[in-house]
Amino acid sequence: MKLTSTYFYFVFSIMLLITSCSSDDSINIDEEKPTITINYTEGFPQACEQLIKGETYTFKALVTDNRALASYSLDLHHNFDHHTHDDQGETCNLEPLKEAVNPLIYMENFNIEGELTTYEINISITIPNDIDTGDYHCAYSVTDVTGWQSRTSIDIKIID
Repeated sequence: MKLTSTYFYFVFSIMLLITSCSSDDSINIDEEKPTITINYTEGFPQACEQLIKGETYTFKALVTDNRALASYSLDLHHNFDHHTHDDQGETCNLEPLKEAVNPLIYMENFNIEGELTTYEINISITIPNDIDTGDYHCAYSVTDVTGWQSRTSIDIKIID
């Protein structure tokens, strides 16, 4: 009897171990970053675009993800020191280095509601009349629901 009881507990323990270690197909690890592009007809601004002070522009970028998008941001900042960003594509002719006196600085974050896999960023901004003209960067970023992030940055100019 003692041997049968020990054998039963041994077999039961092995079965419990096997069933507790089974794979769960519902758990999938997301290994894809979202994508972001301005390289389409409505994408704005394009590299080396000149924006005029006092004018209103609609900044547009297309973002996609294999699961769901969570948030995005737009960052406009001066490039008077000629810095670059890792993902920056085309580089425009830069003006001489200069000190910022009253540069445009725009940084906003936005949520994407629902479980969308495609979204068009669409932000209307009026360029103030009292800012420094010159070289700027327009940087978009997007984050998906699992935390992956992508960025893209382009050179633009603000002129009178």
